[in-house]
Amino acid sequence: MQRRTVPVWVPVLVVVLTVGQLAVAEWWPGIERFADKAFGARLVAYPVMMLLAPALWWLVVRRRDSSARPPWGAFTLIMLPFLIDVTGNSFNLYDTIVWWDDANHFFNWLLLLSGIGLLIGQRIRPHWAQLLMITGAGAILAICWELGEWYTFIRHGTELDVAYQDTLGDLTLGTLGALCAGLIVMALSRRNEVAPDDRRTAASTDAPRRGL
Repeated sequence: MQRRTVPVWVPVLVVVLTVGQLAVAEWWPGIERFADKAFGARLVAYPVMMLLAPALWWLVVRRRDSSARPPWGAFTLIMLPFLIDVTGNSFNLYDTIVWWDDANHFFNWLLLLSGIGLLIGQRIRPHWAQLLMITGAGAILAICWELGEWYTFIRHGTELDVAYQDTLGDLTLGTLGALCAGLIVMALSRRNEVAPDDRRTAASTDAPRRGL
């Protein structure tokens, strides 16, 4: 049975929508909800981070195997959190929905680490090591993200009084999202594995039958 693959236009559309909203936030004057949220830095950093995974895949995998098919689905999962974050700011969801920021830290890390896990984690064995790798990578990325937020706009902004509590919550939710991503990737890896008995059964079924 042929697997369904995500077409290339899907990640391309995600990048275009993200960059388009960032450009509006940075260059369209008078939009208050974009103020003091470091959209100039995001306009540079987000496209770079979104395109990092495809660039590394081409440098590492495509160089070794020119026939390898790009994992557009995994790329899309890695890119989607950036689009969701920017779209949340465009529609002012961070300021109008109390739980929006917390939900983003969980689900965006779920998406991000699912994509990373599909790219580099499926061949790791045993499965518990696969789970630890994806969860640990998510925790490290959550720490890096919080450091970036603090440096770009929290340290000189108006949120210093609640930054400590907010950061602890974000780190916890991001790590939990990564843990769930690890469980999903681990389950997919187990499902895609073919047991030795199944291989022998398939081989005997596919072998040509000979008469007596």
